[in-house]
Amino acid sequence: MYELSRVRLYSIGPAGARYADTVLDLRGVGEPVPDPAPTQAEFFEEEPVGPPRRPAPAGVLFLENGGGKSVLLKLIFSVMLPGHRNTLGGASSGVLRKFLLADDCGHVALEWQHTLTGECVVVGKGTLSEATAERAAAELGLTPAQVRADWDTARLAGLVEVHGNSARPGWRLRAWNRDDSAVLRGWVALFDAWSLAYPEPTDREPAAVAEVVSAMPQVLSFLQLSAGPVDVAQLLDLLEQRVTELRTERCEIPYGPGPGPGPVAETEVPDTPLAPLLDWALHALASVGALTCADGQATLTPLGSWAVWVKLEQICVAAQSPAGNIEQSAEDMLRGCARLRPNAARAEYRAWLAARPVGSAVTELLDAARGEDALLRGLAFEALRVVGAPAEPDVRTVADETPLRPYALLWLAEHEGHDPEDAHEVLTREEATWLWVDTAAAVADHGEAPLLVRHLESAVQPTVPALLDEVRAVGHPRTVQVLVALAAAHPDPALAKAVRRAAFQVHTGGS
Repeated sequence: MYELSRVRLYSIGPAGARYADTVLDLRGVGEPVPDPAPTQAEFFEEEPVGPPRRPAPAGVLFLENGGGKSVLLKLIFSVMLPGHRNTLGGASSGVLRKFLLADDCGHVALEWQHTLTGECVVVGKGTLSEATAERAAAELGLTPAQVRADWDTARLAGLVEVHGNSARPGWRLRAWNRDDSAVLRGWVALFDAWSLAYPEPTDREPAAVAEVVSAMPQVLSFLQLSAGPVDVAQLLDLLEQRVTELRTERCEIPYGPGPGPGPVAETEVPDTPLAPLLDWALHALASVGALTCADGQATLTPLGSWAVWVKLEQICVAAQSPAGNIEQSAEDMLRGCARLRPNAARAEYRAWLAARPVGSAVTELLDAARGEDALLRGLAFEALRVVGAPAEPDVRTVADETPLRPYALLWLAEHEGHDPEDAHEVLTREEATWLWVDTAAAVADHGEAPLLVRHLESAVQPTVPALLDEVRAVGHPRTVQVLVALAAAHPDPALAKAVRRAAFQVHTGGS
């Protein structure tokens, strides 16, 4: 097993949480390794002397708010889990690109140390020389850029380890020699990445390729349920239906030549060029051993059939609603989640979302957020955080609606990579005050009096008089009820009197 030994961050991170050249060194404070071996050098400065020891078993990193805690985790996980879009709260695939400023060349390197031998492995980018890449490209029939990309992927996946100027099989390959389940897990990872295993057509729009990748699970499910050969023409018809459903959910006009914007219900949509993309998808799946394709028919291999069955089983388990809200409307589901702990509520959101199309689910959640109950407004946007990137266009649209604007701006800030602790900085003073009143209304309606008193501490205003002045000016429809409830709950008679006076002034229109 390997433990994280060092992290190096160079010229990377957003402007507010930038890592110019930072090394987090966890070495030399754990137990001595039992079977020391030569360690990898020259990736970092200042190598320790003496017998190698394991890294620190635990540690605490102190950073002020806005110092880059979430950025640090995103950067580390970008190396540990390459290609994962939803690492850390639904961050979009474009977040890491935004961590590079103009003309930047940023690096993230992780050094891992073996617990028994002390051998170190550094994972990162740019370790293959130009001459080696060109020689490999010539022998493999690839371009040097493809060789470097595949090399980096192999290192990140644990298939190759570099020691000085030599390479050897990585920990994953060594595990496969003695662990059949590791072999199976490795193949499942390859099956999940089938769209990367075979070059996609270069003459097709990337959007069309993405639609086919999104629609193929339904095609594979049909193959699995058919339990035998299926005509490719039948699969093409199913693929076209599924792609049409995906476009309808997004309210897009059909891809390819066709009528312009306007009613198209009575106009036959011309054939879209999906046949070449289906052929590409079937050959890609065949290249990873999931199916065979010959004589105009496709058949799942036993391994492919098992993998699809496991995926279907996982979907069914995910769709089971622990609290029984899966068939409820969005409003009733959110009310059912109001008393759940955050993790349980997120599980309920995932189950509810798995049972319906994303587009209609997002619309239903936003409709619930437009209601009078402020608690449901906050919960609706928590559920939208589970949705992630597919909800972004709708959230941007509702950012112009006053009641939803603060919630939408915070959602978008977190989605674009801001630290959740600092996302409130995107709000204006007026928007932050509106949000404070709205959340206070939720506490007044559903919480206890002490919670409402503690809610005062979350205001951006430094004093209660300043808060009351801005609350009166913001024009929230629940201002009077919130101030009356706060006055009744606060133990300080003088402050309670000032709050009641402010409530009376708002009620009568005075100043």
